[in-house]
Order: sequence, then C-alpha cells, then structure tokens
Amino acid sequence: MDLKDHIRSIPDFPKPGILFYDVSTLLRHEDAWAVAMGRMARAVRAYQPDLIAGIESRGFLIAAPLALKLGCGFIMVRKKGKLPGPCIGLDYGLEYGTDRIEVQADAVYPGQRVVVVDDLLATGGTMSAAIELVRQVGGVVPAAAALIELSFLQGRARLDVPCEALVAYDE
Repeated sequence: MDLKDHIRSIPDFPKPGILFYDVSTLLRHEDAWAVAMGRMARAVRAYQPDLIAGIESRGFLIAAPLALKLGCGFIMVRKKGKLPGPCIGLDYGLEYGTDRIEVQADAVYPGQRVVVVDDLLATGGTMSAAIELVRQVGGVVPAAAALIELSFLQGRARLDVPCEALVAYDE
C-alpha cells in the first residue's frame, strides 16, 4: 500500500506558501492506519525501546499507539507549562525565534532506551531538541522516527541518531 495515497496535501496552510501534509486522512482510513502502524512498529522494534516519546501534539497520535503495539511505555514531550509536576525544559531555536519543550523530570529511568517520535520531520529543530531533552532526563536515544519526512529540508542532518520515516516528500 502506498501511504501517500492516504495523506492529503493542503496548500497555503497554516499560512501562504506552506504545503501542509494532513495525516488525518490516513488516520481515518482503518486499513492505511493499520499498515502505517505495522510498518512503524517493524522499523522501531529494531532499536529495542523501553519507551516511546511523542512530541506534541500530532506526534502523540503516532507515538501512543506505537508504544502500545510494541509493548512499551509512552511519554510526552510538550510545550512549556502543559505537563503537571516537576519538569525539565529545553529552549531551542526555530527558523524565526525560539520555543521551549518540556518532559516530566521522572519520565525516564536512567539508561532507558527511548525512541523519539513525531508525525513529521521537517527542519529537525524540534526533533533534535526532544532528543537532547530525553538525554537530559537520563534516557538513551537509539533512534527517532516520523510518519512523514520532508527530505528537501534536510532535517535528518540535524539529528545525531538514525531516523526512520515511512513516507518522504522531496519537494
């Protein structure tokens, strides 16, 4: 099955000049969704994760069912102020400005293997920051994964771990 057949492209969203890849059309197609999760599980299983870390918010849609399918735990990487309890945060640069992500301070036991997952890998800034943040709380990050990679933005080059992607767009 070609998963691209189930991903809708929406021009000029969220702003003019952006081509948005909408995964909601894949999520609502039960066969395509099952195939995507099966392929993602096969790719990520090789890294023997103890936990899957999902990046807010669409990354949760991929990471949580993936963790369940692999029989491991799930943790959330969220924007500042969204998680209860003590949190560890990391500021990181964006193309225009900065942002901050956080994880609960006790989310990872030292040495646990954590694969970081998002729906889309673009420039790699958020994924790279999430990897660093998981390391700060004691995790070992053997890999990252995304449903979609915008390979023309070369985000993979910003990562210091292997990255699995099910679908790549070259432009």
